[in-house]
Amino acid sequence: MPESKRRKKDNGYTPPPSMGERKVARLGSPRWLAPLMVACFIIGLIYIVVFYIAGTQIPIMQDLSNLVNIGIGFGFIIVGFFLSTKWQ
Repeated sequence: MPESKRRKKDNGYTPPPSMGERKVARLGSPRWLAPLMVACFIIGLIYIVVFYIAGTQIPIMQDLSNLVNIGIGFGFIIVGFFLSTKWQ
């Protein structure tokens, strides 16, 4: 039986020559994000606790209504939750 001619096999994949240094994409979140997130949680919690304990004795909290004071505290907490969605 006749034998067929064998094909030349390539030595494998050769990547194209590099064009210099490549910049590595930095994955993850910025360094300031986690401390700011925790600070917003803590500031919001402390503001609400101080309002409930001594809100009638602090002049700025006296001038604002109860709903505004609670809104300020929860505003800080909401900002903390928004920042937590950006954290990786």
